Amino acid sequence: MSNEFVGASDPAYEAKVLMISVAARMAGMHPQTLRQYDRLGLVQPGRAAGGGRRYSVRDVVLLREVQRLSQDDGINLAGVKRIIGLERLLEQAQQRVARLEAELDAAYRRIAELEALARFPGSELVPTNRTSTALVVWRPRRPER
Repeated sequence: MSNEFVGASDPAYEAKVLMISVAARMAGMHPQTLRQYDRLGLVQPGRAAGGGRRYSVRDVVLLREVQRLSQDDGINLAGVKRIIGLERLLEQAQQRVARLEAELDAAYRRIAELEALARFPGSELVPTNRTSTALVVWRPRRPER
């Protein structure tokens, strides 16, 4: 899915504040189509206190994608639902990979810092076998009183 709207990373992009008539107009659809897509589970709008559907800008982008897949590519709505579900899984996996890569980078930086400390005379760090993953910290015993 393409994020045509400026500010897709903005939290307001996810805010469910658009009434069905506004969301339908933005997506170029009839409000009844949005209701049908809600019933089919293609788009999950939020609900206002009175029960009315509320859509986000992200939902409007999704509605446009549903329309493109079904009309331009000829995919039935069950197929569209499957594609959207797989795209969500892919997005979640990509986010998880990015988080894990950041954690790994931080761990490598910390290891480099610890190795640099171990090279200084008087350091409390004692290098171990390079193939080992353990870090041994040596502290001299305090004299007993």
